[in-house]
Amino acid sequence: MKATTVLRDEHRVIERVIAALERATQRLEQGDAVEARFFIDATEFIKGFADGCHHQKEEGVLFKAMTASGMPTHQGPIAVMLHEHEQGRAYTRGMREAAESLQAGDDSAVSKIIDNARGYTALLREHIMKEDNVLFPMAENVLPADQRKTVEEGFATLRQEESSNGVLDKYLALADKLEREISS
Repeated sequence: MKATTVLRDEHRVIERVIAALERATQRLEQGDAVEARFFIDATEFIKGFADGCHHQKEEGVLFKAMTASGMPTHQGPIAVMLHEHEQGRAYTRGMREAAESLQAGDDSAVSKIIDNARGYTALLREHIMKEDNVLFPMAENVLPADQRKTVEEGFATLRQEESSNGVLDKYLALADKLEREISS
């Protein structure tokens, strides 16, 4: 399977969680109760799947291959994507900390959950659009055949590890759980 197809497929899973997170955030904004655990679980998914599995393929394999093919990492598309990954990590940390505070009884943490969840979901919607429509086509054009093969082999190794240790199943199940939880 083409490496960018793998990343796009993972984006679809991430978008499912983003949609659930948006619904949960909207409920909080309307004054409805949403368990802090929902946001803690969402950050677990983000950290483990979006930032762990997915970004590991991008940062650890694809971006390195693109850099080896002449694309800079300190400016341009790769620099933007790396910066946005860091922004996403900051929003995730903020959301997790606020959700843990809410779980401990600090009702004032709701506004911090909303701010971080809104920031994360808006960032990721734009980020995914840029990767799907700009960066990935660029990678397909800039990488020579031998580099594409190396990237695909790197992805295959990572996906095999994710499957064999149960990580992929764990996070797909968590995405399903988050969707079901907020739909009920």
